[in-house]
Amino acid sequence: MTEFDVIVIGAGAAGMMCAAQAGQRGRCVLLIDHAVKIGERIRISGGGRCNFTNKDVKPENFLSQNPHFVRSALAQFSAQDFIRMVERHGIAYHEKTLGQLFCDDSATRIIDMLKAECAQGGVTWAHPCAVTQIKKTTDNRFGVETDQGPFTSQSLVIATGGLAIPKLGATPFGYRLAEQFGLPVIAPHPALVPLALAPTDGEPLQAFSGNSLDVIAGCSNLTPGKGHKNANKSGQHPRFRENMLFTHRGLSGPAILQVSSYWQSQQYSAEKKQPIRLNLLPDLNISSWLQENRSSKRSLAQCLADYWPKRIAQEWSAARGWTKPLAEHSNKDITAMGQALSAWEIMPSGTLGYAKAEVTLGGVDARALSSSTMEAKDVPGLYFIGEVVDVTGWLGGYNFQWAWSSGWVAGQAV
Repeated sequence: MTEFDVIVIGAGAAGMMCAAQAGQRGRCVLLIDHAVKIGERIRISGGGRCNFTNKDVKPENFLSQNPHFVRSALAQFSAQDFIRMVERHGIAYHEKTLGQLFCDDSATRIIDMLKAECAQGGVTWAHPCAVTQIKKTTDNRFGVETDQGPFTSQSLVIATGGLAIPKLGATPFGYRLAEQFGLPVIAPHPALVPLALAPTDGEPLQAFSGNSLDVIAGCSNLTPGKGHKNANKSGQHPRFRENMLFTHRGLSGPAILQVSSYWQSQQYSAEKKQPIRLNLLPDLNISSWLQENRSSKRSLAQCLADYWPKRIAQEWSAARGWTKPLAEHSNKDITAMGQALSAWEIMPSGTLGYAKAEVTLGGVDARALSSSTMEAKDVPGLYFIGEVVDVTGWLGGYNFQWAWSSGWVAGQAV
């Protein structure tokens, strides 16, 4: 039996960060993973360039049943701290829209950086290595049985992720272990995931497939008219101003992936799922625009074609019977047009599941963990970090930042 100060299970973003930090503090660390290739989630992220953080990370960018839980970790190890680590390793990067930071080269540079940090901390690796059993030993250590033999440690860190992207080896291991030690688990759901639509009478969605629109998307309380880039501060579900893509199965694109997490989160409460709402002309004051065109001999579709692909404009208008010149429509029609354009409601039939999800919503209940160290309040020495915890970030580098921050603070505590 080999003894360590710390065993980290899961060599993804959070696990490698934690192991490296603990090792660099002088702790004797074993990092276990069942995968042959380390860091595959990192490697494929951001189209192979890894959207490794966001310049503007705030607690409001995360969903959790314990909404203030993320504050301590994000304050202790911020996006700027991770950026400094990236720069120290000479990794070139660039900013895309909405503060998203990507490697100039390959996502493998981030994996190599984390491996180098682990090497600096003298971390011992065991992979591929399957964990078969975990239990407390008679001397109050953690006994970890594996197919490479037994190990024990004073501290045990679970960084095994959620259920997203099962083809890369996602399992419910972390949830089961939490339950074994008496920690509650918030039921997981796919998040940052395309939404499926059932065939809708009179709505030619199949005809839109492959086309995209710039929209403001939200789950509820979407105010008509010109919107803002992202979240409001009223406590309501935020709205997202980004691209929406029509697919043969439903809706995708950044705006929809963002909204999907909030649409799914309605299952946490007694609140019945609501439709998603879409402002389809976010740069316009739609009421004023319609009034300006009120006397036009052009049809609504012809006017919309100034902003949309022509086919969408034609099909969307025809499905509602709005085919005459605008001058020939009644005031009631004009009002209905304004409502439909500023708050088009669509009820998804579900999501495309974990295979298409970026991350998992739900997980180990954050209320059972210390926000400053990630240690289980009732199980000294047991820590949960990264996606396995009930913390889900927005699209755009936020989930990686949660991995870095939660891994870093646990690495200082174990």
